[in-house]
Amino acid sequence: MSATNSFAGSLFMVVAPSGAGKSTLVNALLAQEPTIKLSISTTTRAPRPGETHGKEYYFTTAEDFVQRADAGEFLEWAEVHGNYYGTSRIMVEQQMKTGTDILLEIDWQGARQVKKQFPQAAGIFILPPSIDALEERLKKRATDAPHVITRRLLAAGGEIAHAPEFEYAIINEEFAVALSELTAIVRAARCRFAQQAARNASLFAQLGIHAE
Repeated sequence: MSATNSFAGSLFMVVAPSGAGKSTLVNALLAQEPTIKLSISTTTRAPRPGETHGKEYYFTTAEDFVQRADAGEFLEWAEVHGNYYGTSRIMVEQQMKTGTDILLEIDWQGARQVKKQFPQAAGIFILPPSIDALEERLKKRATDAPHVITRRLLAAGGEIAHAPEFEYAIINEEFAVALSELTAIVRAARCRFAQQAARNASLFAQLGIHAE
């Protein structure tokens, strides 16, 4: 039996190269699907202005993070630009047991780690309609210097190469269409037999249905 079979909630992983519109899509999904919760990561980087512990991130020290990682407390973790980022296994599992759907905004490496432990986690890769469109979006954000945009574009090719590892691919050309496709994936996952059985245990028992 896979790990997710005993959970009423579903686990979603959304991955994309920088500039593909992942965060915008995720925020729109969360706004219209209140039963989905975005997992809050733990990080060792310093809080930015306006960030609050427990809202954007759980902030901690490198020493504490490493100890917890060694103890297996993280579902996935990685070092990015000298800082550690990780997803708490306990928090994710506790919420899924109560029927809450959890969404992870992570990179392909983190998704690979999660998939090994939660084979039924739904992997969703957001693709740009073209590399030119990706470059244009990065420039329009006006948050990165030209050399940073170049670096992100170079990295995008390597990230997109891992798209075949995911069950679902959404081409974010028209935002409304992409959001509709993302929503459809989420709603379909909720109808999986394992999740329905966990959410409706008494009904399944009355009907003589025994989940294996």
